[in-house]
Amino acid sequence: MSAITAKDGTEIYYKDWGSGQPIVFHHGWPLSADDWDAQMLFFLSQGCRVVAHDRRGHRRSSQTDRGNDMHTYAADLAQLVAHRDLLAFINGEAITTTVARQREIA
Repeated sequence: MSAITAKDGTEIYYKDWGSGQPIVFHHGWPLSADDWDAQMLFFLSQGCRVVAHDRRGHRRSSQTDRGNDMHTYAADLAQLVAHRDLLAFINGEAITTTVARQREIA
């Protein structure tokens, strides 16, 4: 199982398939990375690299009693993007806005 360890010690599961132009998939509540499989397989067949993760508290990632908010979800995703050396476009207004704001601050 592939996972990164977030700054607070939470394990974040991810899958990273293929090579080529990367596409990062980010699920909402109460889903998981597996909910993107059909789309991931399609883009994989088109020569893309596809990456999806389980948010903290979801499916294979650690179940935590802290950090279950958009700022921490965004920080986890930003850490995954950096760890896998991805230049990512992240779809979804709330998470995209939060990641963008964190990058402005950093």
